[in-house]
This record gives sequence, structure tokens and C-alpha cells, in this order.
Amino acid sequence: MAHINLLPWRAERRKQREREFFMQLGAAFVVGILCVLVWSFWMGMRIDNQNERNTYLQGEIKQVDVKIAKINDLEKVRSRLLARKQIIEQLQANRSQMVHLFDELVKTIPTSARLTALKQNGQSMTLNGVAQSNASVADYMRNIEASPWMGQADLSKTENTHDSSRMPYSFGLRVALSRPKQDDANDSKIPPPPVAHTPAERAQIEVFVKKLKDGAAQAKTPADSARLSAMANALENAQTLPKPKPTAPVQPGKKPSISVTPVESDKPATPAHNAAVKGGAK
Repeated sequence: MAHINLLPWRAERRKQREREFFMQLGAAFVVGILCVLVWSFWMGMRIDNQNERNTYLQGEIKQVDVKIAKINDLEKVRSRLLARKQIIEQLQANRSQMVHLFDELVKTIPTSARLTALKQNGQSMTLNGVAQSNASVADYMRNIEASPWMGQADLSKTENTHDSSRMPYSFGLRVALSRPKQDDANDSKIPPPPVAHTPAERAQIEVFVKKLKDGAAQAKTPADSARLSAMANALENAQTLPKPKPTAPVQPGKKPSISVTPVESDKPATPAHNAAVKGGAK
């Protein structure tokens, strides 16, 4: 016998489907929440890891900045040391040149002229002085051009000051400095300091030394001050020696006289000794 269901099954089925739908929706919501939580936790871990890396990199960058600052300071110190080294090397290379130069200044200037000022600018020098006449200036220029350490003397000015002094002419010279080839091959040979034969030459050297020291004290750069100090020290070692007295020439046909000084002795003189003394006196 067939069973006939007269209950509202469609409504029950609809309710069953609705319950299943809401259950699935709740499960999907829970799964979504879990996914969001897992994703948030994962992203938080990544952010924390990146922050730690950023902190580490910032610390390393600060350390590198400190090292870079130290390197910059060392570079500045290195630059200053290199500049001093170049100055010392330049002074060492020009050491003998300064000594030779002042030696030539003493040798080339005639007795009828004297210098009042000098100034060096690189490989040139300006000389100012006074002389008795224009001929003395011309002699000085010829002596300069004949010097191995100076040459190409150009006369910048010459003027008669009509002064009542012994040297009324003032002059100015521009001199080019040079170095002989043999000195380049052997730069270690330094000549002795210049020799002043008369008190006037010594006084002139002392005037040069005083002006060089004043210039070194007022120099704008350490290189100029060191160069002028070296030049002053080279001149300070100048010696003062009297000029040798000329010996009288021996006239031809005349023997030079020989003076014999008798020597007192406790022993009696022998005949041979007396004969030798008489022969020397003749």
C-alpha cells in the first residue's frame, strides 16, 4: 500500500537548505577570519623583520659615517703633510741654490756699488742698489751675466739722485736665476759661506741678513718664511777675513835677505856652527 505524505516537505526542505547555507556561510566567515589573522601575523613578522634589518642597516650606516669622517680627517692631515713634504723637498732642492746665489751676490757686486734691497719671485730676482756711476752698474751687469747662477740682467731703472754721498746713482735690476748642469748632477756639494774681506762687506751682509729676517717674519706663507730664513742663515755664517797684504816683488839679480836670529844655548858654539851661521848671513 502506497504511503502518501501530506506534510509540507517543501517548507522543511527550504529551511534545511537555509540552515546549510548559514552554516556554510559561518564556516566561510570563520575561515576568512582565520586567514586574515594568519596573514596579519605573517605580515607583522615580516614588518618586524624588516624593521630589525632597517635598524641594523642604520647602525651600520652610522658606523660607516663615523669611519668616513675619520677618513676625511685623515685625508686632510695627509694633504697637509704632503704640502709640508713638498715644501721641505723644494727647500731641500733649493738649499744649495740659495747658498750659491748669495755667494755670487757677494762675488759679482763691484766695490763701487752696493745693494739696498732684493726680492726673489720664483726664478727671478729684483735687485735695487746705489752706485758711484753708470759704469759701475754696467760692470755689475756684466758680472751677473758671467755668473753660472745668474744671468740675463735687465736694467729696470737708473737715476742720478744728485746726492752728496759717494754713491749718487740708484739702479734697479731684474735678474733671471739659473742652475749649472754640473750642480744638478751633484747637488750635495754646498760651497762654504761667503767671505767678507772688509768691514764694509761685513756690514752689507749684516744688512742683508736683517732684511731677510724681517721679510721672513712678515711672509704670508710658510714656504716664503722658510726660504727667507734659510737665506738669512746662509748669510749669517759669512766669515770676515782680512785681505792678504801684497808682498814686495824681488828685484832681479838681488838675493832676498835672510835674517838669522841667534838661539841662546847652554852648550858652547862649535866652529862648524859658527861657520854655518856666517855662511847663512852672507
